[in-house]
Amino acid sequence: MSDPIKKFVDVFSSLPGIGPRQATRLAFYLKNLGTNNIQEISDAIVGLNYLKTCSECFSTHYQNQPQRKIGAPTEASEKTNADNLCSTCSNTQRNKGLIAIVEKETDLISLEKTKKFNGRYLILGDLKKDGVLDSVQKLRLNSLKRSIKRDLSGQAEEIIIAINPTTYGDINANLMLHELKDYAKKISRLGRGIPTGGEIEFADEDTLGGALDNRN
Repeated sequence: MSDPIKKFVDVFSSLPGIGPRQATRLAFYLKNLGTNNIQEISDAIVGLNYLKTCSECFSTHYQNQPQRKIGAPTEASEKTNADNLCSTCSNTQRNKGLIAIVEKETDLISLEKTKKFNGRYLILGDLKKDGVLDSVQKLRLNSLKRSIKRDLSGQAEEIIIAINPTTYGDINANLMLHELKDYAKKISRLGRGIPTGGEIEFADEDTLGGALDNRN
């Protein structure tokens, strides 16, 4: 194989669900698409460099910052913090006292599609099956606690633990319930419109909407 193909295979075979054989096939498939299509795909990948992590909910969002001239004064830290917020967290029309904790950004996207949730989110990250939160997840929960103290006088209206209804999801949900019991007037979970063992990401909008309506 030529060096560009080898490099492509080395990089893409490390991605989830793609092994060396699939990466090789993909390389030749893309090569045969032609220069314009390859450039479009390349631009889409480069665009990922401009994604930022929201300082409030830890979701990924696009931040198009203009180039600052050399020697120009830096902005105040308050403005910088505001720029780090995603469109959901910066939306003043959202109910900041209503918070949904999800594992993945795809879960957030699925819940948003129901158009039945007008609060904000916390993306915790993929939960382990041993029922123990890792250091990053603990930091994110602590960040949520701080924001509740800062913005909501110490208590949110409701925290929805929107975790997949699996065995280890239930274990982690109980752990979070203990961690957050003093930070919300009500803590709920999605209704069991989602079958046990199911995943939020793959649930249809009607099922997710029912789970939101019937949370307890």
